Amino acid sequence: MEHRIPNRIFLIRHAKPQVAGKGMFSAAGARQYISDYDAANIEAFILTHEAIPYKQITKVHCSTLVRSQLTAKAIFGENVQLVIDANFREFERKIFSLPFLQLPIKLWLLGARLLWFLGLNSRGIETFKQARQRARTAAKQLAEEANRETIAVLVAHGLLNFFIRRELKRLGWQQTIKEGSGFISVNAFEYNPDESSS
Repeated sequence: MEHRIPNRIFLIRHAKPQVAGKGMFSAAGARQYISDYDAANIEAFILTHEAIPYKQITKVHCSTLVRSQLTAKAIFGENVQLVIDANFREFERKIFSLPFLQLPIKLWLLGARLLWFLGLNSRGIETFKQARQRARTAAKQLAEEANRETIAVLVAHGLLNFFIRRELKRLGWQQTIKEGSGFISVNAFEYNPDESSS
C-alpha cells in the first residue's frame, strides 16, 4: 500500500511593524500606538526557511490586518493569492483609563492583556472566551484546507497562532517545527491520514 505524504500546516507570524515604541505613553498615547501598529508598514526582512515548499504555495491565509498581508506577499511574492479572513485577526486589545499616568508602551500592553485574560477589560471588544473559540474555528479551517489541498499556510499573529497551535495538537496534528511567537517565526504541523486510520 502506498503511503501518502503527510498533510502540512505552516503558521507564520508577521514581520515587525514600523512603529515607534520608545519613551513614555499616556493612556491616549497607548491607544494611538495600537492604532498606528495596526496600520503600520513592516520592516524589510528575508525569510528563507528550508522546510517551506515555496514553489508549491500559491495561496496563503492571512488576517484583515495589513501587517499580515504585507508579510505574506513579502515571503511568497506579489502574485500569491491571499485569503483574507477576520477569523485570523489578532486577539483584540483595549487600553484601560488611568488619567495622568505615563508608562512605557510594553507595560500598557501587558496590563491591558492581563486584565483582558481575567475578563476585566473586554467591554466593547471580543472576550478572551470568544477569542479562544475563534482560534479553535481558525484551526479547523486550516486543518480542513490541509486535508483537502495537502498544505495550508497562515501568516497571522503571535497570540492567535499560539492558540491555533494548541487546538491543532488537540485535533491530533503533530508539531514538526517549533519556533515560538517572535516576528516571522515559523511553526509547522503534520497529519498523516494513513496513521490515523491504522
